[in-house]
Amino acid sequence: LAGVEPGMLLLDVTPPSLGSETMGGVVSRLIPRNSTIPASATEVLTTGVDGQRNVLIHVVQGEREMAADNRSLARFDLKDIPPMPAGMPRIEVRFLIDANGILQVSARDLHTEREQSIEVKPSYGLTDEQVEAMIGESVARAEEDFRRRQLVEARLEADTILAATEKALNHDAWFEITEEEHQAITLALNELRLAYYADDHLLIRRQMDKLNQAALRLATLMMETAVKSALEGKDVREV
Repeated sequence: LAGVEPGMLLLDVTPPSLGSETMGGVVSRLIPRNSTIPASATEVLTTGVDGQRNVLIHVVQGEREMAADNRSLARFDLKDIPPMPAGMPRIEVRFLIDANGILQVSARDLHTEREQSIEVKPSYGLTDEQVEAMIGESVARAEEDFRRRQLVEARLEADTILAATEKALNHDAWFEITEEEHQAITLALNELRLAYYADDHLLIRRQMDKLNQAALRLATLMMETAVKSALEGKDVREV
């Protein structure tokens, strides 16, 4: 090839980054742009809803932070996941791109070993000009995209904390804390609910910290109750 020095090794690399959509529409980037191929990467996902039976795997290509702003390559479902509380199932997602540029994406339930997979060619129909445009747009919108991602991630964490706190209000430990602690938790809970709808991820995180601090003794009592229940009736040699 003209312009190539003797002894120079030419390596194929991936076009724009490859990843999957996660909760809240955020992209989890598995194989970054310009990775030498063949290449592979693995991540473990979980469910966001109690009793969820299916998980949608959405494969995307691009450099933007939100899945909707990237090129959609494929979608497929991993079905018949055993019903469990949210966050308990473990779904292993594997990206493998071979020397021919063929991408295989598989999703496997680590509990049942049930698996689904799909093959796509990320570079199909993608011109050099389109690749440059995708990269250019990601650079131009990087700050805006990062703020959106921070807001989505803060709200996802707030969802978890709000649900856990609301559940704790019906726990026996709630009746063991003081009225002052009741009021502090209730106030912090309501403030986080209000902050949730503000377009300010720092405000949401401050209110999460405030609620966590207010509910610290309640959480400790709940943990002590859970440990006591787990150890009840067991011989000391079993512990």
